[in-house]
Amino acid sequence: MNAAGLLHLLQFASPALPIGGYSYSQGLEAALEEGVVHDAVSSRAWIVRCLHEVMAQWDAPLFWRLLKAWAARDDAAVRRWSECFLASRDTAELRAETIQMGYSLGHLIAELGVPGAARLGEDVSLPAAFACAVDGLGIPHDEALLALLFTWAENQVLVCVKSVPLGQVAGQRLLLSLRPEIEAAASWARELEDGAMSNWAPGLSMLSMRHEVQHGRLYRS
Repeated sequence: MNAAGLLHLLQFASPALPIGGYSYSQGLEAALEEGVVHDAVSSRAWIVRCLHEVMAQWDAPLFWRLLKAWAARDDAAVRRWSECFLASRDTAELRAETIQMGYSLGHLIAELGVPGAARLGEDVSLPAAFACAVDGLGIPHDEALLALLFTWAENQVLVCVKSVPLGQVAGQRLLLSLRPEIEAAASWARELEDGAMSNWAPGLSMLSMRHEVQHGRLYRS
């Protein structure tokens, strides 16, 4: 991986990217409210389970396909996989999250002059916009997939640090312990066949629905 690709990847995987990722918990705040997550051990268990049963089974392999579709200049495949991702968001909050962040990232890369940004349409999912940035900036696909998973895990850990609460050191220890899990999830996502992909996570869906009417929310999902 050359220096330019690495620096681009660090910029677009950074939590400082102004697309609003910090304002979403993806159901974790509801799990905290229900007592499912309440300490460091349960925080790690939650993140690992979501990583392997949700991210590695659907979000990451779909992102992998979007990367290949952008590289092949296959606009039909880009639209198909982006629409599949939107259709898989089975609560209003989760759908609004990916559309808002996809919109923000799409406008950001357009303002920055990233090649291909003009090909993004309306109601763009976040994975589609991220894949566009990866393609336009020449970021290697393997590293981009790891970055997607790491960014998701980092945001989950930050929610736990702020809301369990965990200390900063405990949060960093947790994030460091997730390295082999993230590598395994990326490897699985690259090899998964289309017919084996699944977004089946009814427990997470129910928590997300409860979050929509939860009192005293800090996060938008």
